[in-house]
Amino acid sequence: MKQPDFAGPAAEKIKKSVKVAVSIVVLLVIFLILNPFVIIEAGHRGVVLNWGAVQKQVMPEGLNFLIPIYQKVVKVDVRIFKTDPGAEAVTKDMQDNKSKIAVNYHVLPEEASWVYQNLGADYKFRIIDPKIQEIVKAVTARYTALELVSKREQVREEMKNELRTAILPYKIAVDDFSVVDFKWSPEFERSIEQKQVAEQQALTAQRILEKVKYEAEQKVVAARAEAEALRLQKENVTENLIRLRQIEVTSKAIDKWDGRLPQFAGGGTIPFVDLSSLEKK
Repeated sequence: MKQPDFAGPAAEKIKKSVKVAVSIVVLLVIFLILNPFVIIEAGHRGVVLNWGAVQKQVMPEGLNFLIPIYQKVVKVDVRIFKTDPGAEAVTKDMQDNKSKIAVNYHVLPEEASWVYQNLGADYKFRIIDPKIQEIVKAVTARYTALELVSKREQVREEMKNELRTAILPYKIAVDDFSVVDFKWSPEFERSIEQKQVAEQQALTAQRILEKVKYEAEQKVVAARAEAEALRLQKENVTENLIRLRQIEVTSKAIDKWDGRLPQFAGGGTIPFVDLSSLEKK
């Protein structure tokens, strides 16, 4: 008698399970190879390309999903960068000037796609540095050499605002603007130094003059006060006051008298003072 074949259906099920498992593994491997995920690092943005065409979509920092093969992501750095080009210019009074400028800037994060599509990666050399040169020349020409030195902060603010306005259409923001140094010809630097010395000497002389003037005024005031005091004393000295002082002196002399008249070599004496005669006058 022939035994029933139970191995056939079981083997088919096992084969089907193995095929499914292999298919899943293969799909998983393909999925991982195609890598549909992209991580955007801090300080960057992802520019999405569909078959190479730039999209307005900008991927934020962190983990993002893209369609393999169809989409590609280019990372754009939106952190703050620094450029410090030199700039040669001529002042309003025709003095040659060499300036060293330091500018901090960054790409507007939400406009990373526009910058990548229209400017590319070398926008610093194509846009920012030339604009700095242009603006430094324009602003410097509005001031004399001495004004550039004395109004340095005003000049810096003017350059910063003009640069900000000039590069904002390129989706780039100015964070800070500094005039690191102004350099002049040796002859002009000597003339500036001499002028500063002369101004300091003039200021010292002015202070000495003011001190002498003040002391003279104080002496005049003191002399006037003394003269006024003498005048008041003179006005207060009357004939009655003089007589009163004479009587006081005589009274003190009488109080001190011991009753004896002074003797002189000739044997005579000093006569008595007639007080009644003084009182009648």
